[in-house]
Amino acid sequence: MATALKQYELVYIVSPEATDEQLAEVQQLVESNVTKAEGTVDNVDAWGRRKLAYRIGAHADGIYTVVLFSGTGELVKELDRRLKVSDLVIRHLIVRVDEDFRKAARAREKRAEETRRRRVARGLPPEPTPEELLAKESQSEARGDEEGDR
Repeated sequence: MATALKQYELVYIVSPEATDEQLAEVQQLVESNVTKAEGTVDNVDAWGRRKLAYRIGAHADGIYTVVLFSGTGELVKELDRRLKVSDLVIRHLIVRVDEDFRKAARAREKRAEETRRRRVARGLPPEPTPEELLAKESQSEARGDEEGDR
């Protein structure tokens, strides 16, 4: 029985004293564990050095990385275990995000459907014409210029 892959977001903070090679080593650890468990790494976003909200041990800042990946619950347990024993990682958090993405997609579709319904009720075509899009874009640019003058 194959289990469905769920989407997760991992945020980990590495010690600020870590070298580029050590950062690459931690990232390789994450990616190798994900691929070994037949998961996929969807996106890696290195935020860089940031000040921590509060001190963690002797650290006032850290190097943040966000990884979006798909995998099973077993993968999450193993990744969590590996990151806990890593001396370079001072904090990490793994959260499931696929439900949030689905809710956002449903809300976007509902808004688009409501917009189409209102346009038809006003006697307009369901989708804006290219001319309407250009006019709207030029209006927003003009408003942006006015705000910049303040």
